[in-house]
Amino acid sequence: MFLDEIAKRRTFGIISHPDAGKTTLTEKLLLFGGAIQEAGAVKSNKIRKGATSDFMEIERQRGISVATSVLAFLYKDKKINILDTPGHKDFAEDTFRTLTAVDSVIVVIDVAKGVEEQTEKLVEVCRMRKIPMIVFINKLDREGKDAFDLMDEVEQKLGLSVTPLSYPIGMGYEFQGIYNIWGKNVQLFDGDQKQRKAERISFDDLEDPALVEAIGEKAYTQLKEELELIDGVYPEFSQQDYLDGNLQPVFFGSALNNFGVQELLDCFIDIAPAPLKKETEERLIDPTEKDFSGFVFKIHANMDPNHRDRLAFVKIVSGTFERNKPYLHVRHNKKLKFSSPNAFFAEKKEIVDISYPGDIVGLHDTGNFKIGDALTGGEKINFKGIPSFSPEHFRYINNADPMKAKQLNKGIDQLMDEGVAQLFTLAFNNRKVIGTVGVLQFEVIQYRLEHEYGAKCSYENLNVHKACWVDAEDEKGEEFLEFKRVKQKFLATDKQGQLVFLADSAFSLQMTQQKYPSVKFHFSSEF
Repeated sequence: MFLDEIAKRRTFGIISHPDAGKTTLTEKLLLFGGAIQEAGAVKSNKIRKGATSDFMEIERQRGISVATSVLAFLYKDKKINILDTPGHKDFAEDTFRTLTAVDSVIVVIDVAKGVEEQTEKLVEVCRMRKIPMIVFINKLDREGKDAFDLMDEVEQKLGLSVTPLSYPIGMGYEFQGIYNIWGKNVQLFDGDQKQRKAERISFDDLEDPALVEAIGEKAYTQLKEELELIDGVYPEFSQQDYLDGNLQPVFFGSALNNFGVQELLDCFIDIAPAPLKKETEERLIDPTEKDFSGFVFKIHANMDPNHRDRLAFVKIVSGTFERNKPYLHVRHNKKLKFSSPNAFFAEKKEIVDISYPGDIVGLHDTGNFKIGDALTGGEKINFKGIPSFSPEHFRYINNADPMKAKQLNKGIDQLMDEGVAQLFTLAFNNRKVIGTVGVLQFEVIQYRLEHEYGAKCSYENLNVHKACWVDAEDEKGEEFLEFKRVKQKFLATDKQGQLVFLADSAFSLQMTQQKYPSVKFHFSSEF
């Protein structure tokens, strides 16, 4: 039973550059899972209702996904967990963390824009971690690049080795449908199937004379030639190579028109990995182990602004997670139990009694968790690879409403636990500095402090080039004490009380490193 449940699960993330159509694709996948009845993007009365997976107010206003949402649905007896990640580069940190919780990835690429910068960065992380990837080339109903050119670009810019498992019949205005190489059938496009699962005209055989009639002699000849070319140029698909991260299947489609998505989904549930093993500092954990283990990869404050609640998102790595059973919080070394663990379904949350490896559960949290924390049945383990990055933008944060100091402090405290940004307190005057990876985060923080905590803040610029975590071989040594005395104006502590050096320029950082060789400077807090 337990092993069957693990084999059923597919947990994956969708990554792309902003606007490549990631949220739309997520939505269409939910449509196939029967999880939603109609897509949010295209409403007949033209009032644009936000997409199901963008549930934070600021995301709806700006049309970008700010926080990773977790969505789950059932399809053909498989339980599918999707983590929809923000594409915007200012939120890359959230995406990097999410990638620690997925077993495979779908990369969405816009047919007109091709491979964009944000996609390159994210794919590099997946490649380093050898995460199996499927590429989905989206927006085929628009004019864009040639299919072969796109596949070349994916190979060259992303360093992938691809093989197409579906192929378009015409592109842009001439787009007529898709030949499904994986399923050996043809689906024709009638341009009007945004809302429902398409009434498709299907052919099970390329040689069917009715197919020539349907798409025309010219398109038919071109399709045959291009398929021959594919046979000659691209490697044959091998599931093992895909699972090892050495081969990436490519699918074509139009998520907005709900075309080519089912081909992607049908193949995905066949080939994508069930939950994989996960490394900890102590040992490798296998999902089939009986003892429970999992880790927090995301914290979301105020899922519901009326109840100041925080949810810690936990990816289950091994064993089963049961309601009301005590588990060890490794960092605090204390047992906690959870009376209402949540499973997600877009905006809906349901309380679950038991969850299996691959699942994501949301635990109500009063401030016990931080990102990267391990929960186990009792074993002391620490999961690897969930970093905090050195911020690149810094501002003083000031209280704009003295009556609300308490709310402001609470708000900042909780938002920092979410990993939205990092808080540093200067050693010599106790002023608070916020550091972020992207500028947009300052806006998000200001907006959320006001709307969720009733506190107002203002910012003041601060000239900092880089924040480095500091650690010394000998904390009582003369060199370290001199460093602390000379540089005291530039020293701060982070939320965990670690010492941080805020260098005002690349030059001063270099000089400091040369002058104090026994002091170590780290650019991520995971050391």
